[in-house]
Amino acid sequence: MPEGHSIHRVARVHRRWLVGRRFTADSPQGRPDVAPALSGRTLLGVDAHGKHLFHTFEGDVRLHLHLGLFGRIRHFRSEAPLPSSACRLRLASDAATLHLSGPSACELLTPEAEATLRARLGEDPLRADASPDRAYARLTQGRMPLAQALLDQGRIAGVGNIVRAEALFLARLPPLLPACELERDAFDGLWGAMRALLEDGARDGLIVTPGAPPLPSPGRKRAERFCVYGRTGQPCPRCGAKVKGQTLAARTLYFCAACQGVDRVKRPRWPRAR
Repeated sequence: MPEGHSIHRVARVHRRWLVGRRFTADSPQGRPDVAPALSGRTLLGVDAHGKHLFHTFEGDVRLHLHLGLFGRIRHFRSEAPLPSSACRLRLASDAATLHLSGPSACELLTPEAEATLRARLGEDPLRADASPDRAYARLTQGRMPLAQALLDQGRIAGVGNIVRAEALFLARLPPLLPACELERDAFDGLWGAMRALLEDGARDGLIVTPGAPPLPSPGRKRAERFCVYGRTGQPCPRCGAKVKGQTLAARTLYFCAACQGVDRVKRPRWPRAR
């Protein structure tokens, strides 16, 4: 599933190339619920919040998109090829065309429904209106492991498995620390790390974590590079210990136990059976 930086990057592309254009809309897949309301209207604005995209067309017609695991958006500046039968929505104009396939959400929302959806989302580090105070209050509710809480989109919006692993590593935080035990100064460091990684990803289209190992091939310049994500068994670039991977809530969590103090996390003591 695309993380928040990818969605913000798409929103920037849409604002640059699609806003102000009048589109003809159809659904090659044969889904008639959205396209008729969009066809013939001008796109007025595009906004991103976490992993969600919001398009506003003239007449206050609002389109909500969530790509989920399999969603894909293809953009064409000149003549677009014929869409596949899997194309959920096609927006076409003289100079720009969009093909959307496989989204988990492609729906029209009233302004009230959009506001309700946004209210359920957590603070997005990439948004100018994000409040670290609200983010800290939501993130630290309950004893859920911090790494698991970071993927709850109702607490922090836009963070995925890559950003959580790399941000926790940069902030030197134990991923299994109960969220309610996260102190405010530690959160500020974590928030800054998440924001920096997401900003880099939105700008460059990829994430390169500070301190990540160099690419094995000097000729390759554009490739994502991480310190712990996907590097189970490889040396930590900071201390040399082996990076670990373990399953947490059906997702693989990557971390350096030596650097992040995983062994110092307090674990509950169960009473001995008598």
